[in-house]
Amino acid sequence: MKELSQHEERIMQIFWKMENAIVREVLELLPEPKPPYTTLASSIRLLESKGYLNHRTFGNVNQYFPIISQEEYSKNSANHMLANYFQGSVGNFLSFMVKENKVSDTEIEELQRLIDELEKGGKS
Repeated sequence: MKELSQHEERIMQIFWKMENAIVREVLELLPEPKPPYTTLASSIRLLESKGYLNHRTFGNVNQYFPIISQEEYSKNSANHMLANYFQGSVGNFLSFMVKENKVSDTEIEELQRLIDELEKGGKS
């Protein structure tokens, strides 16, 4: 799966939220400064060529819809980040997040509970 730019991710967020849309609807939901209509239309066609979107044609209007779920994209992005920035180690990633204060004490406790539950399940 090809990586997305920040602009492309912003567009995909709109499609995942709306489920389907035409270019003008996406344009209305983008923050200022909005790109020109033709630039947005080109970006949407690029997302389609990358395999993220497909479309249905109604007269002379294309209605686009995601063919990659947000969950699938998130999973692939997380795996890519782990492989390329943390040597494939979840431990390295979690250590980084804790050191950067990106994980609260409550989240750490929840992770520990999850680990404990998984260990109990594996020993039965």
